[in-house]
Amino acid sequence: MELIDRFLNYVSYPTMSDENSETTPSSEKQLKLANVLKDELSALGLKAMIDEFGYVYGFLDANTEKITKKIGFIAHMDTSDAVSDTGIKARVIKYAGGDIVLGRDGDGEIVMKTSDYPYLAEYEGKHLIVTDGTTLLGADDKAGVAEIITALEELVKSGRKHGKISVCFTPDEEIGRGADHFDVKSFDADWAYTVDGGKLGEVEYENFNAASAKIAVKGISIHPGSAKNKMVNAAAIACELQGMLPKREVPEKTEGYQGFFHLTGMRGETEHAELSYIIRDHDRGRFEERKKLMKETVRKLNRKYGKGTVTLELRDSYYNMKEIIADNMFIIDNAMAAMRECGVEPVCVPIRGGTDGARLSFMGLPCPNLCTGGENFHSRFEFACVEDMKTCVRIIKKLMVVK
Repeated sequence: MELIDRFLNYVSYPTMSDENSETTPSSEKQLKLANVLKDELSALGLKAMIDEFGYVYGFLDANTEKITKKIGFIAHMDTSDAVSDTGIKARVIKYAGGDIVLGRDGDGEIVMKTSDYPYLAEYEGKHLIVTDGTTLLGADDKAGVAEIITALEELVKSGRKHGKISVCFTPDEEIGRGADHFDVKSFDADWAYTVDGGKLGEVEYENFNAASAKIAVKGISIHPGSAKNKMVNAAAIACELQGMLPKREVPEKTEGYQGFFHLTGMRGETEHAELSYIIRDHDRGRFEERKKLMKETVRKLNRKYGKGTVTLELRDSYYNMKEIIADNMFIIDNAMAAMRECGVEPVCVPIRGGTDGARLSFMGLPCPNLCTGGENFHSRFEFACVEDMKTCVRIIKKLMVVK
């Protein structure tokens, strides 16, 4: 099957993960695509299986007697819940420049504007895969899945020499659980690459250190007419807490290596209020300082309003994989060399987020991230470039073959 036909088939399967689910995979529909992928891997001659958690594993034995390292490739099957994944109408267009009319909704035309996405100019003359603007595309990360399987298919057909290759397609990456049940020992690779990045040429081995904070505020409700010195307004205290955090250290005012506090949810009334935060920083020291500041903010409010008024549940999510990759930089060198051999100048960029590779690196599997040729992930304006996806396949094959 050709790369683009394969990709268009994959995106036709809705696979949104569900953060409110307690099962793995978090949504049953991910298993439908998992079975398709398992059958494709088996047809290529890999030993393929789906485990009890919905992870698809495939293993291609070495076809050389030369002693080689064992390499892995990983991508995720699920899609973000930011935009609908159902009824995706994907199509390929030849981009001639300017704004792109994707489709229509009740408000009129849905347009991807160059004023919003000026980097569209870089794709003029190329073929783009877009939607009708009412759903996401699913290139994050079905582009990575399609590229890995296409690279395997072309490698097997070519008969070129390679060492053992392990692949895994994971569920639930978008809700931070993609590595929860990953079997590193059985995967049996010396290192791996997640193929889950964006623009062609990007190599990522730095990501945020991440934590989540859940805050509960307990108030006292009483008739406002007799509330003086009696009422404790939990909703007002929640607002006060938010106002005590650095106002410019938020996602909308930071970039690159700059960290932030991000208020992701807030609800409350007089008797009870809740706030949810994510805390991010590339630097481990600054990350610990951010958590310390959150704890101190809660302590100040409890000193002001009484012990137990504000409670904090602070939990680390993942750490910067650079701590692990720094001792294995040859993995990055190999990826950059493969890109240059394919005529692509690599660019190392910090991930302003997380990846399965971060957790896997700390689980004993060094695992940086490679580009897929897609952009605008998690939005109605997501797209993938056909020519760049094909180049990604060539890069993956370079990494698979024996030098």
